[in-house]
Amino acid sequence: MSRFLYEKSISYQGNLIIPFLFARVGGEMIYSYAVLSEKGYKSQFHKAKNPAGLCSNNLREILEIAKKHLDEHHESSLTNDYFQQRYTYQNHLIILHQEEVKCYYDHYLPHELRNIAAPTLFVDADECMDWIKQQLDRHRVV
Repeated sequence: MSRFLYEKSISYQGNLIIPFLFARVGGEMIYSYAVLSEKGYKSQFHKAKNPAGLCSNNLREILEIAKKHLDEHHESSLTNDYFQQRYTYQNHLIILHQEEVKCYYDHYLPHELRNIAAPTLFVDADECMDWIKQQLDRHRVV
């Protein structure tokens, strides 16, 4: 599996649908997807890879397959968009969360759906992103 295409991800009803290149067959790219849920481990689909069991050679189509599968399994949330403030930096997924006077984040690696965020609080999103970028830049291998 290649890296997760976080920059092509979509937020859908409390879930983040993340496409990835599953395989190349005869020069054609075959895509699959993974899901993160704002409910975390309370959701049957949190960190699931391809729960619909379908792939596509079209990126837009794989996102539609994922949305349809989530709809069919009533896997949705009516709260605020948990994944609204998401960013990709050096192929890492950063999701910022602001609550009152504190900001924190989730940090996922390019090839693994494992949150490696440091237990650090920030005053605002700008301070948080600056700190994350500084940490990633410090450990970047060129």
